[in-house]
Amino acid sequence: MKKENNIPEVPLSKFLKHSANILKNPLPFHHENFEEKGDTFRLNIGIGKSVIFSRDAAFAEYVLQKNQKNYIKSTIQTKDLAKYIGRGLLTSDGEHWRKQRKLIQPAFHKKQLAKLLGAIKQAILEEIPKLKTDETFDVFPFFNDLAFQTVVKSLFSSAATQEEINRLQFITESAQKMLVRELRQPYLGWWFKISGKIEHYLKLTRESRQILQKIVDERRRSDEKYDDLLDMLLEARYDDGNSMDDEQLIDEILVLFIAGHETTSNALSFISQLLALNPEWQDKIFEETQNQASEDLMAVVTNSPVTQQVIEEGMRLFPPAYFIDRVNIEDDEFNGKFFPAGSNLLFSIYEIHRHPDLWQRPDEFLPQRFSENPKQYSSQYFPFGAGPRKCIGNNFAMFEMIIAVQEIISKYTILPVKDEIEIKPLITLKPKNALLKFMNRT
Repeated sequence: MKKENNIPEVPLSKFLKHSANILKNPLPFHHENFEEKGDTFRLNIGIGKSVIFSRDAAFAEYVLQKNQKNYIKSTIQTKDLAKYIGRGLLTSDGEHWRKQRKLIQPAFHKKQLAKLLGAIKQAILEEIPKLKTDETFDVFPFFNDLAFQTVVKSLFSSAATQEEINRLQFITESAQKMLVRELRQPYLGWWFKISGKIEHYLKLTRESRQILQKIVDERRRSDEKYDDLLDMLLEARYDDGNSMDDEQLIDEILVLFIAGHETTSNALSFISQLLALNPEWQDKIFEETQNQASEDLMAVVTNSPVTQQVIEEGMRLFPPAYFIDRVNIEDDEFNGKFFPAGSNLLFSIYEIHRHPDLWQRPDEFLPQRFSENPKQYSSQYFPFGAGPRKCIGNNFAMFEMIIAVQEIISKYTILPVKDEIEIKPLITLKPKNALLKFMNRT
């Protein structure tokens, strides 16, 4: 049997020594290891337990696209996250995932999304007046609410009450915080179980499922058509003509909640800070919004190159999905490195997006890099993943962010409060102390 070769190792002792800092923010620890060990290294996290970290873009492309059939998601998503949100697109694998992806994909085609753009814009317009002006505040809670309201109203139209929306948001975020603790403190797994902590959060997720079941039941009894995502999911049919059962439907709705608001709220918070520090790009976006004559929302969101470049560069510097995990089914080899079946791989999208061999001036905010030929970066730019499992809602998220950024910049000037952008890596890459000041343009 061929043995592993050429993969530098980081010892368990170093992992344990830095465990307190890793719990707060693992990225500096990983960066130090990348600089010391190279673009791919093995981190020992327990007796006989290890994870292979990589910032090799070519290897990521190979795993996510070229040889994707040999790679599945790790237990982090298929087991650890799945226990809180079920077996939806984000957490399923194999034939079950393929069946669900084929069923749900049509709901996210641009033609279908065109029906949702009005609801998306309306939700954003209802939230924007809540922005505080002429005072310093943390912008993340605002964008978190905006993104959650947008995904809920795109999903349910007006079917959910504000009380239900608030409760769903609280449960979603609470369960995520618990999962982060489980993943970063695996040595406390026994305590989380016997103390009842995990059961407490599982009980909360059962409550969220009951809320969603009530909304689904009410929609089924209604004769009204809303053309929202819930209607599309209820009408979707498998090849045999059957629809999703309620358990699967709620699994998919929970995935849309998490994936649909998490990444967007994070990205918009980072983009706002980047715009505050680079006001010339606010001016360019403002000019773009003033020159748009079309009343057709789809025409607006697909013909906003400046805004799109700013968003793409924001997600390069601060990718919300900053790690992608995979496990190989069979032995594999790439660039002289051997990976036995069952290897746990974690690709650092954060590091790939800032790799000095791949990007000119990698730590600078340069949206113009996406102006000439964005496809030139397709093998090294993964804000929504890559391959068959690329995020199904990437167009939804991009359209939502374009509308939100343009609406805000058309009404406000964003002023910086500090000259650095802080991060808080959880399941997704979140901002920390995202302090800004907004001034009315009038």
